[in-house]
Amino acid sequence: MILKNRPVLIRWILILASFAIVSGILWNTYIFFQEFKKDERTKMQIWVRALKSINAGEDLLLAGDIIASENSNPRIIKNYKGGIETLNIDEEKINDSIYIQEKIVQFSKENQPIDITYFDEELKKDVKQGTLYYGNSETLNKLKYYPLALLLIIVLFAGVAYFFFSASKASEQNKLWAGMAKETAHQIGTPLSSLVGWTEILKTENVDPDYIQEIEKDIDRLQTITERFSKIGSIPTLERLDIVKETKDSYDYLLSRTSKLVNFTFEAPETPIFSEINAQLFSWTIENMVKNAIDAMKGKGDLKLEIMQADTYVKVLITDNGKGIPKRNFKKVFQPGFTSKKRGWGLGLSLAKRIVENYHKGKIKVLKSELGKGTTMQISLKTVG
Repeated sequence: MILKNRPVLIRWILILASFAIVSGILWNTYIFFQEFKKDERTKMQIWVRALKSINAGEDLLLAGDIIASENSNPRIIKNYKGGIETLNIDEEKINDSIYIQEKIVQFSKENQPIDITYFDEELKKDVKQGTLYYGNSETLNKLKYYPLALLLIIVLFAGVAYFFFSASKASEQNKLWAGMAKETAHQIGTPLSSLVGWTEILKTENVDPDYIQEIEKDIDRLQTITERFSKIGSIPTLERLDIVKETKDSYDYLLSRTSKLVNFTFEAPETPIFSEINAQLFSWTIENMVKNAIDAMKGKGDLKLEIMQADTYVKVLITDNGKGIPKRNFKKVFQPGFTSKKRGWGLGLSLAKRIVENYHKGKIKVLKSELGKGTTMQISLKTVG
């Protein structure tokens, strides 16, 4: 059991490990950001003390060096008289009072303002001279957006990995489909050849010709099925054929082999509508969709095939009055394995989509559906002159 679920277990281990690594990186980045921000505040406090030392006439040389060296943060000093001094602010905007006020508000949000004081000899206490408003340095601002950039890279990497594995999985499924189809065609071919031989022998015996004719019809049908399966996985040959005629042929075949409880209707233009198709695969698609519609009606109801031309496309509509499809499943019904039937394989509509879109470059979709009232499926193919 453990060995059977090993790929799933490894997948979850990789996902959890990746999540732990990403979380660790983001957390450490956050801690580093806070430490860096704290260091910048300490530098600003030292800068204010150096400014205070100059005002007090203390160690002017050291204080001057500190003030001159610390120039990474944008600063605005607002003195007690309302005067403004700036540092590392755009020189073209230092006289713009609205811009300076907006910067003061912005800096106040980024960092707690620092009071600038000096010692008053007469009052024997520190007196507020002004307030320092400072913003984050360019380095800190870049660091602030680093986690977002990291997350974006991770999301992009995950997307690329997902599409890579999806494409790989789809390729494996396609190979499996093709292999199964060709093997089925091969397996049918052997007894089919034998049946053809036995039919020729029966013709020499005193057997009712009508029986032989019916057997030959079934043999022809089996040969058609074999040809269909043999085309899966290879590029089929497309021919300029009349969609109306090809659909009508499939309709007639199904009409004679379907319960009388199904009321068939066929509507199409009188004139031919040509498209590049493969006759065997197209008829297979129509049969799959019609059988799916009959199943949706539980073998009893009204089923309509309609052909109409719209600009450069021909549309084939299959409408039933069955149980309908929930809107959330409009796309899911074409996925391999999706079925609402207890004994279904969920391959009919998936195969139809593959034939229409991959081989004929057309479109197939659920045009409309209402629960309890029925469904209309639509095939769209490009017309040719």
